[in-house]
Amino acid sequence: MAKQKSPEPKLGRQDWIKTGLAVLAESGVETVRVEPLAKRMNVTKGSFYWHFKDRNDLLEAILAEWVEIDTNRIIEQVNRLDADPKTKLLRLFELAIADDGLTPGLADGSIENAIRAWATSDPKIATTLAQVDRHRLDYTKNLFLEIGFPEAEALVRARLAYYSLVGEFAIGVRTSPPERLNEIRLQHKILTTFIPE
Repeated sequence: MAKQKSPEPKLGRQDWIKTGLAVLAESGVETVRVEPLAKRMNVTKGSFYWHFKDRNDLLEAILAEWVEIDTNRIIEQVNRLDADPKTKLLRLFELAIADDGLTPGLADGSIENAIRAWATSDPKIATTLAQVDRHRLDYTKNLFLEIGFPEAEALVRARLAYYSLVGEFAIGVRTSPPERLNEIRLQHKILTTFIPE
């Protein structure tokens, strides 16, 4: 009697995107390819074409997922807080250093770094990244404005907070989650303290 082949697991579009994000974080956009992804997911290449036209379609979906989870959803979470702007800013800082949900356990900026590296060789990605940076900075600046800082000072404080986080990811600073949380709370305290004239 012939041995029946077990059916492939039913994987959806999100499974491909999630696996693509993990590979992007681990080894860069060049390695996000259909055949290796299918092998990693233990499915045939044919499964991919049920969900995507081609590799570029997958790459666009990966980028859109990153924007949605690492920017839009974070801002939505902060906006839902019934709190003063100073508390909202602290929550924004905490969410920015938290496990991003894209690749559980990776709160080290590896996806952010991979997107930034990708942007150096792809003008379309560079444009999207510039839009994300502007949106994040504007949102952070607006929270500083709501706290009561003047326009120029709110912008400087927003840049200090944002550039510090991006730089930390780029350098690859590794601290324990409790230590990092303590640091981000201290940064928040410093950045929200008014400087006497």
